[in-house]
Amino acid sequence: MQSVDEARVPTAAKAESQFVSAMDAWNEEAADSAAAAMARTAGATRVFDQFIRYGIRDFRSIGHKAIFVTNAWRTLQTIGWRHSEPILRSLAYALLNYDGSGSPAQRDELADRPGRENAARVTEIRDGWLDGKLDDAATIEMLEALRSGTYQETSSLVVQQLNRGVAPQAIWDGMFAAASEMLMRQPGIVSLHTLTTTNAMRFAFDTCGEEETRKLILLQNAAFLPLFREEMVRRGKFGEQRIDQLTPSDSPTSTSTSPESIAAIFDSIGKDSKAACEQTFGYLQSGGDVAPLMDAARLLIFQKGNDSHDYKFSSAVLEDFYHVSPSWRNRCLAASVYKLRGSRDADNQLTKNAAKALRGSV
Repeated sequence: MQSVDEARVPTAAKAESQFVSAMDAWNEEAADSAAAAMARTAGATRVFDQFIRYGIRDFRSIGHKAIFVTNAWRTLQTIGWRHSEPILRSLAYALLNYDGSGSPAQRDELADRPGRENAARVTEIRDGWLDGKLDDAATIEMLEALRSGTYQETSSLVVQQLNRGVAPQAIWDGMFAAASEMLMRQPGIVSLHTLTTTNAMRFAFDTCGEEETRKLILLQNAAFLPLFREEMVRRGKFGEQRIDQLTPSDSPTSTSTSPESIAAIFDSIGKDSKAACEQTFGYLQSGGDVAPLMDAARLLIFQKGNDSHDYKFSSAVLEDFYHVSPSWRNRCLAASVYKLRGSRDADNQLTKNAAKALRGSV
């Protein structure tokens, strides 16, 4: 990165205007300077509102742009805003990532179409759109649309549902259910990102202060999920599991809420993920406490996780249990076991090193 001359730092309003112009033009050098200036002059929440709009703008990097913005924000809330300048400058570069064959501002690519079309659709959403009814039928309607609809159809459905008085939460429930179902149908790197992206989008929706951007987040997530689905179909076998038809296992451990039931679930992961999913659903539906189940999942990530996605995915799905309405959350959490770590997985190198060190100290 180039250094930024402190003597030329503009006002917050001017820095923001320069940032918007640079990002709209996909101009890396100008965006770098503007991001540094915003870090020095603008309030943290205002910076997030500007960055997240570009984090959700296009469907490149399978959802990582939204993930980068939200996780950068979370990190800065922990380590302090004094570290914001290098992070924001790096983030601006990440949000301008494309294949290098010409500025996206001058092209018409699939990755950009949802954002451009949805920027117009937000104007169709009624006033008072946050005041709606939690409607399970609307959730199922959204889930069905995401199974086969185009990004245009699913985005349009969001507008229709909001305008007829459906609560945003019911729409989010449909999107989390669809993302979880995609994981069941093809466990892998793409389906993993349906959930981590939806997690980032939901965090952004809850954090952003700009009403128009919040509407756009809903529309963009509804558009991205069909694009994920199409990519999964291109990659190979795409199953037919339906999350709304998930049934509890009839094994004795699945209807018990004892610690042995949790152990049985994680013993099944990797050996028979479908059985583990049904066991988890049975445990939760029988009134099993979710807290020890989550604790066991986290401990196995620490012990056996060997990839950043293990941490990113588990953090997202365990957090999102509370972002989904009670009538859907058990199904979504049960589906997550397709990519959680099980007790049969090999320990990671860190765990092995720690065990070796402890043996040496005895």
